[in-house]
Amino acid sequence: MGKTTNQRGRAVAEGLATAIHEHRLSPGMKLNEDEVGEIFGVSRTIVRSALQSLSHEHLVVIEPNRGAFVARPSLREAREVFEARALLEPRTAHSAATRATPEDIALLKRHIDEEHAAIDAGETGRALRLSGDFHIEIARIADQATIAAFIGQLVARSSLIIALYWRRRKATCESHAHHALLEALEAHDAERAEELMTSHLVDLVSLLDLTEPADAPSSLREALGAR
Repeated sequence: MGKTTNQRGRAVAEGLATAIHEHRLSPGMKLNEDEVGEIFGVSRTIVRSALQSLSHEHLVVIEPNRGAFVARPSLREAREVFEARALLEPRTAHSAATRATPEDIALLKRHIDEEHAAIDAGETGRALRLSGDFHIEIARIADQATIAAFIGQLVARSSLIIALYWRRRKATCESHAHHALLEALEAHDAERAEELMTSHLVDLVSLLDLTEPADAPSSLREALGAR
């Protein structure tokens, strides 16, 4: 039996989201409905449904009479996303440490191994996506569905922010940070897990350039320093 329209739409949305997370689709890139439909072998109706879904997740912006574009977060949005993560994720890590099962720990270990394999293969975008998935899995382990869904959206938006504002092109979480978090979760050390997540997010923000740019020249003459 073939896929339903909803299933096709979800598949398109997931394919586009993965490409955004892995920085194969850049912030501001236009998503032409006909081209997307041709790539995925679906109708424009299904493409529109997928794009609407991604717009609700703040990964895509739909502009009247212009079409759909990969979202391009402003500096203010970037700061707000990481402030929200700093509020939610440390407490979520605390809760996850009290609930983590051996199966959960094994899954997180596989995430770290896959992330390292991606880095070794030079697949930076895939490594970044896996790094984000690590944070989402911690939220899942905490067994707080509403907060986990919100963290999932924040992590997704963080991928766009990193694409725009990362100071260096090593766009992955530091290995020792995830290993330390894993050890705290495995030991059920909730206080330590909370502390580590707090410092980890501070380190991530320190690698972003969220300073306001200098005022741009108002004229060609000013830009070129003409007298």
